[in-house]
Amino acid sequence: MTSTSAGRSAGQSAGWGAFAAAEPEFAARAEARFAAFAHHVLATLRADGSPRTHGLEVRFLDGELWLGMMPDSAKALDLRRDPRFALQANPGAGQGMDGGDIRLSGRAVEVTDPAVRARYTAEVDPPDPDAFHLFRAELTEVVRTSVEGAQLVLRIWRPGEGVRTVRRS
Repeated sequence: MTSTSAGRSAGQSAGWGAFAAAEPEFAARAEARFAAFAHHVLATLRADGSPRTHGLEVRFLDGELWLGMMPDSAKALDLRRDPRFALQANPGAGQGMDGGDIRLSGRAVEVTDPAVRARYTAEVDPPDPDAFHLFRAELTEVVRTSVEGAQLVLRIWRPGEGVRTVRRS
């Protein structure tokens, strides 16, 4: 389960491992935010181009961000047709911006290799190891929004660009 190089130019994508290697503290904060709750919000595109949101559990295994889905679910079919997605970590009830808000976007690459799927199912243990869709996230952007004092702070990472910080009062 290999990652894409972190040294890509703007507009390219990178696996989670490349992001974590380039920005270990940022990646650790993002993983912790996703680990705080089981369910998150995935946005995909319908056939007509309109957005659709779904609940989703995510997994970080072997340096990758994995999206597992039920067979022929709308989200899986959307991603098969158009792999672009956005994913927002669950902010939690009444938690506000505690820990920051994490959003990422990219492309979902469907994984059909039996060996990779077997390694995934050994870790995750889905109800039916033969009946699910598995996608690996290739990131185009990771954003952490937090409140620092009276400022809204956005930390934005894109492959090949490093982190850019935007502060708004």
